[in-house]
Amino acid sequence: MSAVKSHLVFRPSARASLLLHRRSALTGALLLGLLVLLMVASACLGQTYVSPGDVWHTLGTGTGPHELVVNELRVPRILVGALVGAALGLSGALVQSVTRNPLASPDVIGVGHGAAAATVVALATGVVASPGALPLVSVAGGLAAAALVYVLAWRRGMQASRFVLTGVGIGVALGAVVQLYLADSELEAAEQVKLWLTGSLNGRGYEQAGPLAVVLVASVPALVWASWALRTLGLDADTAAGLGVRVDRVRLGLTGLGVVLAAVATGAAGPIGFVALASPQLARRITRTAQLPLFNSALTGAVVLVGADLAARTLLPPLEIPVGALTSLVGGPYLLWLLGRRSAVR
Repeated sequence: MSAVKSHLVFRPSARASLLLHRRSALTGALLLGLLVLLMVASACLGQTYVSPGDVWHTLGTGTGPHELVVNELRVPRILVGALVGAALGLSGALVQSVTRNPLASPDVIGVGHGAAAATVVALATGVVASPGALPLVSVAGGLAAAALVYVLAWRRGMQASRFVLTGVGIGVALGAVVQLYLADSELEAAEQVKLWLTGSLNGRGYEQAGPLAVVLVASVPALVWASWALRTLGLDADTAAGLGVRVDRVRLGLTGLGVVLAAVATGAAGPIGFVALASPQLARRITRTAQLPLFNSALTGAVVLVGADLAARTLLPPLEIPVGALTSLVGGPYLLWLLGRRSAVR
């Protein structure tokens, strides 16, 4: 191992080496520790307080007076929150890196709107009668909406601003479909859809955490490739093409990976706004790296969502605020600040 200014170079063999950013590694360790603390606090706090020792005992033995609260209600929900937050953080970092626009996110390019529209259409037509099938429908809708945006925005290449604006337009149209359904549907069905549209971890468990964890683990090789590809895309398009990089194909691959992660996260918890938008920018400001850091963006997303869910459960007891409503409430001022900052820079 040797040091190169702000980086560490690991050489496990003569043919292999790994370049590690010092501040990014330290930030990752701190974020991971903060995430563990938030997860423990979330398992302990609520209408019923459970001490950390009792939480550990209940998790280890699977029995005890707090088995229902810890093992059935809180821990599965915390795991879903951490996984959804990580997936949204990664997705936001990928989309923003491709578009080179901090205002771009899966929410903006229509993934959440597509998932919502597909859900309400499936309910309205009777294609889906069981709520258990809704995650699959929402994933398919998110992927289809993103594909539609990409096709409509393509004009002999992909321009970032056109891609984002097309996504906004498609999102508005799909949002109108959702509003029409809510206006004409039965009260019970409308309430079910409204709850899902706000984005909530209430009632989420291992059934949602399992598929999401599988997708994240399966995405690791693609994310390793993405970290290399993002360094190349940090150059201008002509320079990257001169180095032999097929820029449009790389952008498509990175965007597709980001959309898949966002769609699966939306299927697990509903559309949760601003986590994908804010997490990569927060991670970049903390680590002070040239590119958006994927690993720290994932950790930041997990920290933000687990912390937001803890606040949503404990701020106004016994009332529980949907976590999507809380992140949107906090994310609105952040978006206004970001817009003002970009205008000042120009």
